[in-house]
Amino acid sequence: MLNMGELMKHAQQFQERMATIQEELATRTVTGTAGGGMVTATVNGRGELVGLAIEREIADPEDVSMLQDLVQAAVNDGLRKAKDMARAEMSKLTGGLNIPGMF
Repeated sequence: MLNMGELMKHAQQFQERMATIQEELATRTVTGTAGGGMVTATVNGRGELVGLAIEREIADPEDVSMLQDLVQAAVNDGLRKAKDMARAEMSKLTGGLNIPGMF
């Protein structure tokens, strides 16, 4: 059985490892796509949009709403992938235990 000092030590180690993982995630990116790759959104592990590319052919001034939909779809795809990446990394720390609110 753990005493209070050991428990606090383990909690501190857990926090330190979690901070390290979060720092690493900030440097890793994933790419979401839409329109068959005509729109790509690059998102880091913190869920921040760090890049957006739109192929010239898809930019039709007569159909701006289609472009908006494709950008939204690509960003959402990237955000989902970033969340999955973060969840996978955090599960290594938690031993697969899903802790609500972590990611």
